[in-house]
Order: sequence, then structure tokens, then C-alpha cells
Amino acid sequence: MRQLLYDFKPWRQLEATGRSGADQGFDARGWEIVPAEEEATLPSDEEEPPEPDTTGDRLWLVQCKREKAIGPSKIASYVDDIPESGRAQIYGVVFAAACDFSKAARDVFREKCREVGFAECHLWGKGEIEDMLFQPKNDYLLFAYFGVSLKSQQRSLKTEVRAKLAMKRKAQRHLHQNGEVLIRDASDDRYPHLDEDTSKKRVERGRWTVFKYTCCLSDGLQISTRQHVAFLDNDAEHWDFAERMNDARPSPYHDPWRGEIEPKEREDRTTAMEIWNSLPEENKGWLTVYVVLPYEHILDIDEQGDEYCGDPHIYTVPWRSEHGPFTDDTWFELKANGRRERRVEPDPENRVQKFPRKDNG
Repeated sequence: MRQLLYDFKPWRQLEATGRSGADQGFDARGWEIVPAEEEATLPSDEEEPPEPDTTGDRLWLVQCKREKAIGPSKIASYVDDIPESGRAQIYGVVFAAACDFSKAARDVFREKCREVGFAECHLWGKGEIEDMLFQPKNDYLLFAYFGVSLKSQQRSLKTEVRAKLAMKRKAQRHLHQNGEVLIRDASDDRYPHLDEDTSKKRVERGRWTVFKYTCCLSDGLQISTRQHVAFLDNDAEHWDFAERMNDARPSPYHDPWRGEIEPKEREDRTTAMEIWNSLPEENKGWLTVYVVLPYEHILDIDEQGDEYCGDPHIYTVPWRSEHGPFTDDTWFELKANGRRERRVEPDPENRVQKFPRKDNG
């Protein structure tokens, strides 16, 4: 508490009397310097500076309590316990406790201090002490006693923000909207050769995949994982999409690990496009599925690519088993281009059938 008191007043002396055992109610006391009025003329070079006048110093009493609650009656008793013999010399009182004081307790404290003749009285509760500790000048106390440093946190936060902004700017410089990118786990040293066990899922054989990058968001890169032709009714509520095709999936030219396009895949896309082309223009749309790659998950971006994939490579932290390097959130956008552009959030209950389903031919 004395360390918080140092800047409270210009002290001539501040001592912890409570440690001696014979404190007479004092935990600490201090003498506030009250400078005497200066003479109108300055002393000459031959004159020695006058000795400081200490007769006007003000005596302060400091009391500290470690209690979870202090009510009006208890705070009054603490003031009453100050020995009467020493009250006349006391100018001010600071009473501190790591608890919250009610308005009634604060009013009683001020009234009792006024009754005994103290010129100033200060009640420091939990809120006041926290406010002082969180001031920049007291950051060393916050760290010494609680292991928390706001300056360190601010430096860490500043570094984190700068890293995110730097990665965002680099992505904006080197990535092309709606262009392919290779997102790869920097810890997977199997690249560029997939695991030979073809019974495994693709992500288990190699943690790298070519995706379509769409834009930079506030929290990361927006990545399109699926894109389907769709139907949107004039009421902007009923809809459907061609779930058997996916135009967000890169071609073998951009994704050499994909392999040749299967005849069934070509057939499904052809069927979907025939249905879609037969729709009125105002009912034609696209359903796109997006995920976000957070900036803090990106280690670096190689805009040159390599001999296996010439598109930009995005190196990430190790992938999680379910969502890889992406956030857990996935969202859908249904957009129809007719006389005016319409974007809606598709409601599964309003889905109708215009395109073949995966399970019914």
C-alpha cells in the first residue's frame, strides 16, 4: 500500500509503523511537505540556501484492512479506535481495504472523520485500488504482486495486430480474387507426394489442398469450398441447388492431386447445367459455401508456387482433424441474377426440387 501512496502526496517521510507492533492504530504514517511561502527576492550567489521549514508538515494516518466486507458500523468503530491523544496532530486519514464500500459506509466514514477533526479523509476500496494499479505508472506493481503486466499485454497485442495486418496486406498484394491457391500444412513433410494408402481420406493422405480464394475479410481469407448452380423463386424464399456438381473444385490443371475428372462427374454437371439453362433468367442463381482461414493461422505466403503447383502457396499452422486450418464457421450464400441482384440466406425448410438429388437419381 505504501507504494501506491508514494505519488499520493509530496512526502517528506513515509514509514510503516504497523510492523513494529506498537502502532497505536497506525499501519503507516507520513509527513506531507507543505512548503513555506517563498521570499520575493532570490538569495545572492554568496548566500547559502535556507534550510527547509518542516514546521508546516502535515501528519497523515494510513490504515489497511484485509476484510471481505466492512459495513457502516465497523468503519465507524475503526475511526473511533484511533487514540484520542494523537488525533490533534493528524491532518488526514487514508483508510484502505480490498473490499467494496457501500454509500452508507462512505457517508459514515466522512462524518466520523469530520467529527474528530481531520481535515482530509480518503476511503480506498477495491475499485479505487484497482484503478490505481491499472494506471501505467503502477504497471510494475501490478506485475510484481499479481503477475500481470498491461505494458507486456499491450506490446503482445500490438505485435499480434501488426502480424495480422501484414498478412492481410500480403494476401491483398499477391492473391487474385476468385483465383486458386494451395493451402498447405507447413508441418506435413510428405508434400508433394500423397500417402500411398488410397483407402484413407484425401486429407489423411496429404494435408494440402487447392481452393478458390475470394477476398480478404476482417478476420481472415474467405475461401470458397463449394459452388453450385441454383434456383431461386420469385418470392425469394423457395430455392434449390444442384448438389451433384461443384464448380468450386479446381480442375486438374490447377490441382494435380485431383486426378482426371470422372465421366459420372461430367454427366452430373451437364445435367445440372441443362436444367439451369432452361430456368427463367431471373430465377437462375448460384449457391456458394464459404469458410475462413484466419490471418493468425497463416505462417507465410509464397506467391511464386513451385513446379508441382504454380498457384500461390499459403503455409499454415498444423491442421486440426475436422476443420483443418479454418474456423469452425461455415456459411452459405444464395445469389440470383435477374433484373436485380438478390442475395438470401437459404432456409432448408423452403427447399424445393428442381435438380436431381444424390440419392434419387
